[in-house]
Amino acid sequence: MRALYTFLLYLVFPLVLLRLLWRSIKAPAYRERWLERLGVFTAPTAWGGLWVHAVSVGEVQAVLPLIRQLLADNPGLPITVTTTTPTGSARVVEQLGELVFHVYFPYDLPLALTGFIRRVRPRALLMVETEIWPNLLHSCRRHGVYTLLANARLSARSALRYARLGRFTHDTFAHIDCIAAQTEADAARFRALGVASDRVFVTGSIKFDIRIRASLEEQVEVLRREWGGRPVWVAGSTHEGEDELVLQAHHKVLSSFPNALLILVPRHPERFERVAGLCKREHLRLARRSRPGSYSPQTQVYLGDTMGELPVVIGSADVAFIGGSLVPTGGHNMLEAAAQGVAVCFGPHVFNFAAISELLVAEGAARRVGDEVELAQQVIAWFRDATARAEAGENGRRVVRQNRGALARLIELLPLK
Repeated sequence: MRALYTFLLYLVFPLVLLRLLWRSIKAPAYRERWLERLGVFTAPTAWGGLWVHAVSVGEVQAVLPLIRQLLADNPGLPITVTTTTPTGSARVVEQLGELVFHVYFPYDLPLALTGFIRRVRPRALLMVETEIWPNLLHSCRRHGVYTLLANARLSARSALRYARLGRFTHDTFAHIDCIAAQTEADAARFRALGVASDRVFVTGSIKFDIRIRASLEEQVEVLRREWGGRPVWVAGSTHEGEDELVLQAHHKVLSSFPNALLILVPRHPERFERVAGLCKREHLRLARRSRPGSYSPQTQVYLGDTMGELPVVIGSADVAFIGGSLVPTGGHNMLEAAAQGVAVCFGPHVFNFAAISELLVAEGAARRVGDEVELAQQVIAWFRDATARAEAGENGRRVVRQNRGALARLIELLPLK
């Protein structure tokens, strides 16, 4: 079955390259360093270390505390970090620089994977959340690379799709040496797909191990002073089709709070200009983070069109809406807001963060809204009731604090000694 899978991959590979070229029209970074995706690059000077794969910005952000802890506890440990997207790549370079070796993740083709493994020669591979690639796992087993699926989650829908593949799924999952699941429900689904019980552990989510740096708090205070006491809400990591809904909600918020400010942060940088144009068409007075001095007390929408500053702008707001949730994208990490004591709300589509979102709602740390109308109503309600808003924020801090510890449990599962 894997041979058929590989044959089909090679068959559609020209289309994969065309898709890469198509994406590069809006995001030119996609056409850069493309040979890395084929396993062709200058090899690092140190071998035998840890390979960490994190798809994009969200996964990179989640795994940063782990990498920093490993570097502190294991001086000299070579760490290679791969990402799939240019935004993920940029975050690795920005946050870790020369501390790690970074290239793009190779396509799931035997030749690309063999080239990568021979150049890096990793001792172990740590995959974040749902990165299950048949040829990757087979190649790691063949070259003696220990594989660990970290922060693993598996929804009921995904488990059903995997189960339909029968033996192919069983053989693929059999190549994973260790699974560190977020919840017992996730662990049970992995076991039901044939993973041996002694290879599945429940460690919790490493996303709870977020730490707020003092430098971040200082940056937050600078922004808060700039807002001048206005009611401020942020819509972070928004997606195509969602910005329009957020702006409709902001019009309703402005009808109750004329001096309210919306900080709008699109998920993908190639959409910055389009969203700026959308704000202007909605006749909203716009300022941009990339243009210092453009903000004034009359600004109605502040566009976060820089990279890596979402935690800062979230911390400066009174209310945070987490994007990718009014459209069926699956949502994004709401713990960055909760950890800073900011009241959180999100839409109905949070299947990528099902357990975390349910916990936050159950603990009074977040609110789920059904559409842009309910979003506006919730923002207005929190603007009117500072006590309720502060209570939600403190509940968020408590939930994050009480669920820390997954990081230490995960490190124990890595074969580093």
